[in-house]
Amino acid sequence: MQEKSEEIAQWMLSEVMDKGILRQEDVVTHIKDHYGIQYLYVNELGHTSIDKEVKKLYKKLHKGRVAWDRDGFFWAWT
Repeated sequence: MQEKSEEIAQWMLSEVMDKGILRQEDVVTHIKDHYGIQYLYVNELGHTSIDKEVKKLYKKLHKGRVAWDRDGFFWAWT
C-alpha cells in the first residue's frame, strides 16, 4: 500500500505542477478509477477525502510549495 500511496502523491504533485491547480473531486475520481476506494475515506463532514498517508506523502513532496484552499476544495501552486 505504501508504494501506491507514493504513486498517488507523485501523480498529485505532477498534476498541480502542470495545471497550477488540483481539485479534490478530480483526485478522488482518479483514485477511484486507478487505485480503489481503500485510498479514500468519508470525513466527519460527510465528504470523501484522500487517505491521510497519501496527503502526508504529498505534503512531503511539495515541500510547502502547494497551498490548500479549504473553501474551494483544491490545491494550488504557490
